[in-house]
Amino acid sequence: MKNGSRLAALGGVFVAGALALSACGSDDNTGGSSAANAPGDVNCVRGTVNAAGSSAQKNAIEEWKKLYAQACAGATLNYNPTGSGAGIQAFTAGQVAFAGSDSTMDEQEAAQARQRCQGNPAWHLPMVVGPVAVIYNLPGVDGLQLKPATLAAIFAGEITKWNDPKIAADNPDANLPNTDIKPIHRADESGTTENFTEYLHSVARDEWKWEPAKKWPTEAGGQGATKSDGVVTVLKQTQGGISYVEMSYATKNDLQTAKIANGSGEFVEVSEQSVGNALDTAKQVGQGNDLALELDYNTKSGYPIFLVTYEIVCSKGLPAEQAEFVKAFLTYTAGEDGQKVLSDVGYAPLSPALAGKVRAAVEALS
Repeated sequence: MKNGSRLAALGGVFVAGALALSACGSDDNTGGSSAANAPGDVNCVRGTVNAAGSSAQKNAIEEWKKLYAQACAGATLNYNPTGSGAGIQAFTAGQVAFAGSDSTMDEQEAAQARQRCQGNPAWHLPMVVGPVAVIYNLPGVDGLQLKPATLAAIFAGEITKWNDPKIAADNPDANLPNTDIKPIHRADESGTTENFTEYLHSVARDEWKWEPAKKWPTEAGGQGATKSDGVVTVLKQTQGGISYVEMSYATKNDLQTAKIANGSGEFVEVSEQSVGNALDTAKQVGQGNDLALELDYNTKSGYPIFLVTYEIVCSKGLPAEQAEFVKAFLTYTAGEDGQKVLSDVGYAPLSPALAGKVRAAVEALS
């Protein structure tokens, strides 16, 4: 293993909820499953780096930091899952070395990122693929099925009772109660929200009138909750509630999830299977090693609602020590050892074709 110089901590204040990738001491305090998945030959860089952003990838980062720490003594990554919008803001302000985001930067953010990167472009590197689960709290009604138009009408506030005829038509064998539907959405700027509203905008424009955005449209109503953990907490406390969250949170909290009809009309259970390969059909809209993608939500095979979390990084322009750490850590997460653990925590690994592009881009960081 190669050890680089110790990094200076980046600027910015991180709340107590930040995830620490702490140094390994001489004691072995890891579990058996973690040891089995520990990375092999890793380029280790000593020091401390701060990152922030997507809460959708929080569970992946927790796993990566735990396993990477086994191999790399003296390496500390503080990741604060503030949400994609806040992560991009922290990155462009120079407070973090990289940001996690479930959506691509807009033109203004990209211009600010270029300035932050000393005149060099920032790249979007796909690292985590996650189905977006439609979660609900309706005791006695398992296996709920929803067509896109029905789902959009629910979140638009047009369908307000669980025994509405449109929901009943999607679920002919279900005993639906006369319970109020209580939609719950992200209150903070969220890439998950942008992907979810992009899906609704793409497949149900008659019911969903708003443009995709990180911020939930006020006119659509519903109750807001901050971050993915907040959404899960509110849903658990709200009988009749329905929301959207990255699948790993649904799995971790044993939540009810709805089957969603895809482009062929088939109702599909949320699953990480085939989602990674679905990205091979996505259109690359970034240039060169900027791997920003345009997703296809009208897929006729597999589960139709998913997101990709990007690590947004300076192609050049970070101080040398920071750039060395970021490159080493992302080399691990994009590599076979890093990707193979994702299925265990509710994500889908990158497909071989996309993973190859990401690894080449990480190698080109300087």
